[in-house]
Amino acid sequence: MISISEFQIKDVVNVSDGKKLGSIGDIDINVTTGKIQAIILGGSGKVLGFFGKEEEMIIPWRNIVKIGEDVILVRVNEPKGGA
Repeated sequence: MISISEFQIKDVVNVSDGKKLGSIGDIDINVTTGKIQAIILGGSGKVLGFFGKEEEMIIPWRNIVKIGEDVILVRVNEPKGGA
Protein backbone atom coordinates (compact mmCIF):
# COMPACT_ATOMS: atom_id res chain seq x y z
CA MET A 1 0.00 0.00 0.00
CA ILE A 2 1.25 3.50 -0.82
CA SER A 3 -0.15 6.89 0.11
CA ILE A 4 -0.82 9.62 -2.46
CA SER A 5 1.81 11.87 -0.86
CA GLU A 6 4.45 9.11 -1.21
CA PHE A 7 3.34 8.52 -4.79
CA GLN A 8 3.68 12.20 -5.72
CA ILE A 9 7.31 12.62 -4.59
CA LYS A 10 8.63 9.87 -6.87
CA ASP A 11 10.30 10.81 -10.15
CA VAL A 12 8.61 9.49 -13.29
CA VAL A 13 11.00 8.00 -15.88
CA ASN A 14 10.22 6.79 -19.41
CA VAL A 15 11.67 3.29 -19.92
CA SER A 16 11.60 3.82 -23.71
CA ASP A 17 14.41 6.42 -23.62
CA GLY A 18 15.46 6.74 -19.95
CA LYS A 19 14.27 10.36 -19.86
CA LYS A 20 12.97 11.84 -16.59
CA LEU A 21 9.48 13.14 -17.30
CA GLY A 22 8.89 14.93 -14.01
CA SER A 23 6.75 14.35 -10.94
CA ILE A 24 3.10 13.57 -10.45
CA GLY A 25 0.97 16.66 -10.11
CA ASP A 26 -2.41 14.95 -9.97
CA ILE A 27 -4.11 11.58 -10.15
CA ASP A 28 -7.24 10.67 -12.13
CA ILE A 29 -9.38 8.31 -10.04
CA ASN A 30 -12.53 6.51 -11.17
CA VAL A 31 -14.93 7.30 -8.31
CA THR A 32 -17.15 4.31 -9.13
CA THR A 33 -14.40 1.68 -8.92
CA GLY A 34 -11.93 3.59 -6.72
CA LYS A 35 -9.12 2.71 -9.13
CA ILE A 36 -6.50 5.06 -10.52
CA GLN A 37 -7.11 5.67 -14.23
CA ALA A 38 -4.09 7.86 -14.97
CA ILE A 39 -1.31 9.91 -13.48
CA ILE A 40 -0.94 13.53 -14.54
CA LEU A 41 2.49 15.13 -14.76
CA GLY A 42 2.93 18.87 -14.70
CA GLY A 43 5.65 20.57 -16.74
CA SER A 44 8.37 22.74 -15.29
CA GLY A 45 8.33 26.51 -14.86
CA LYS A 46 5.20 26.84 -12.79
CA VAL A 47 5.40 28.02 -9.21
CA LEU A 48 2.60 26.75 -6.96
CA GLY A 49 0.39 26.48 -10.03
CA PHE A 50 0.19 30.23 -10.60
CA PHE A 51 3.05 31.56 -12.74
CA GLY A 52 3.62 30.52 -16.32
CA LYS A 53 1.83 28.16 -18.63
CA GLU A 54 2.68 24.49 -18.63
CA GLU A 55 1.46 21.50 -20.52
CA GLU A 56 0.24 18.49 -18.57
CA MET A 57 1.17 14.98 -19.58
CA ILE A 58 -1.46 12.32 -18.90
CA ILE A 59 -0.14 8.78 -18.56
CA PRO A 60 -2.75 6.01 -18.43
CA TRP A 61 -2.35 3.55 -15.55
CA ARG A 62 -1.77 0.71 -18.04
CA ASN A 63 1.46 2.47 -19.15
CA ILE A 64 3.02 2.20 -15.69
CA VAL A 65 5.66 -0.53 -15.82
CA LYS A 66 6.97 -0.52 -12.24
CA ILE A 67 6.66 1.51 -9.05
CA GLY A 68 9.95 1.48 -7.16
CA GLU A 69 11.32 3.06 -3.98
CA ASP A 70 12.28 6.38 -5.62
CA VAL A 71 10.97 6.18 -9.16
CA ILE A 72 7.95 5.24 -11.25
CA LEU A 73 8.83 3.64 -14.58
CA VAL A 74 6.39 4.30 -17.42
CA ARG A 75 6.31 3.46 -21.11
CA VAL A 76 5.55 6.52 -23.22
CA ASN A 77 6.26 6.70 -26.93
CA GLU A 78 6.73 10.35 -27.78
CA PRO A 79 6.53 11.42 -31.42
CA LYS A 80 9.91 11.76 -33.10
CA GLY A 81 11.02 14.60 -35.30
CA GLY A 82 11.27 18.33 -34.89
CA ALA A 83 10.11 21.58 -36.34
